[in-house]
Amino acid sequence: MGSMDLEEVGNGNGNGLPRLPRLGGKGKYRRMDAGVNEEEAEGEVLAMGRSRRSESRRYVFACAVFASLNNVLLGYDVGVMSGCILFIQKDLHITEVQQEVLIGCLSIISLFGSLVGGRTSDAIGRKWTMGLAAIVFQIGATIMAFAPSFLVLMIGRLLAGVGIGFGVMIAPVYIVEISPAVARGSLTSFPEIFINIGILLGYISNYAFSGLSEHISWRVMIGVGILPSVFIGFALFVIPESPRWLVMQKRVNEARSVLMKVSDSDGDAEQRLAEIEKAASVTGAEGHKEKAVWRELLRPSPAVRRMLITGFGIQCFQQVTGIDATVYYSPTIFRNAGIKSDNKLLAATVAVGFAKTVFILVAIFLIDRVGRKPLLYVSTIGMTMCLFGLSLALSLLRHDLVSAKVGIGVAILAVCGNVAFFSVGMGPVCWVLSSEIFPLRLRAQASALGAVGNRVSSGLVAMSFLSMCRILSVAGTFFIFSLVSAVSVVFVYKYVPETKGKTLEQIEVLFQNGIEWERGEVELGDVEHLVQRN
Repeated sequence: MGSMDLEEVGNGNGNGLPRLPRLGGKGKYRRMDAGVNEEEAEGEVLAMGRSRRSESRRYVFACAVFASLNNVLLGYDVGVMSGCILFIQKDLHITEVQQEVLIGCLSIISLFGSLVGGRTSDAIGRKWTMGLAAIVFQIGATIMAFAPSFLVLMIGRLLAGVGIGFGVMIAPVYIVEISPAVARGSLTSFPEIFINIGILLGYISNYAFSGLSEHISWRVMIGVGILPSVFIGFALFVIPESPRWLVMQKRVNEARSVLMKVSDSDGDAEQRLAEIEKAASVTGAEGHKEKAVWRELLRPSPAVRRMLITGFGIQCFQQVTGIDATVYYSPTIFRNAGIKSDNKLLAATVAVGFAKTVFILVAIFLIDRVGRKPLLYVSTIGMTMCLFGLSLALSLLRHDLVSAKVGIGVAILAVCGNVAFFSVGMGPVCWVLSSEIFPLRLRAQASALGAVGNRVSSGLVAMSFLSMCRILSVAGTFFIFSLVSAVSVVFVYKYVPETKGKTLEQIEVLFQNGIEWERGEVELGDVEHLVQRN
């Protein structure tokens, strides 16, 4: 048998003949008695690959967790202030309006922190922006904990808000830039999870320290919130800088070193580095287009106008249905329902925190399985029913038309149900939709507009809740929220298309056809037909 015959047998003929494995380079064949050793070597290579993949995933997971600790600060502040305000009012004798300003100002101030944080993260890096966020929050929380008056308390609150704004902005940016594509979706959901964990921890802190004196209890509750930012300080010595930022700073070798740690293989690392370098060069070349983007947003085409209505609308509806009022003022709601003891009030809020945290996990599991729109339907309809039920229960209690135990039970169930339905849909889906529906050239600025609407709506609701309750009663205020929530169901039906399973280009086509957009849903086949037609 000649060499040609050997080559044919070694390569196989497609009819089931085995290939003769080669030993090394081209034209070299291994001895048959070396088969076992080579199989063992191949097995070792595969095992090493799996080991590196597992190690890199654990490393990226740890980085995402540390980066999301800043979101715990926001959640903790939201949760803990609901209980602190009871003791602050008694200790510092603040008025109702001052309570509203103290609670609601955080959303407005954190927005400014986020806007400044974008430029800061480009100047000093993603990693050290996290550190700056932790330091600013620590200073603010310390001032609040030792505040002798409302004025000093507000100064600390404003600083804490800036720190939270920095942290909330930088966490998703850092996680997106360091995560491999296969895990990016689940890892970028961490900030939303950690906000809910922070809210639960704030409620638990309220309950744990409620037995202390009025002068000490709220100070300890706020002071405990410094701990997550301390952990962030330690994390800065563990987590790497974003490879994308390093490339932007021409520190390519450092970026390559980071990518080697967070990628499954050296080949993946080099490919990601090449993509980042290309993207960085394009970004630099297109910087002059920013003004044109804002002109397009301010004078939008019909398709862009539909996108803005959907994105901005869903962001505002997330807040004007009263979720922040429910979370911030749950002790006030339960007191109105008939719970008198501060300890029992705070225990009831812990149940609210558990409901909100558990159901955000359910949403993250279902969002890519059942779709965005079904979750929004379940969420908005469920919230409408719970808000109306809460309003009805409080109204009947007010007129002594229902027993106290039944009324209190219904109120607690309605509040827990409201936050649970919110976490299933409106909470996470709102942010997902905002990042999906806009074309690449508009995505960053349009999403920023949506975030502005979200934060401003949150601040207005939080800062006006007590005044509305005084004018309309707590029951009347939640009846208004239930009506707004009912309108959100109609909004979802009319203006929100289903985006599950569609590419970003297919989603863009949904908004290019007004009839399909008004119907609120387009089948994938219809989208493909439109693409072909255009």
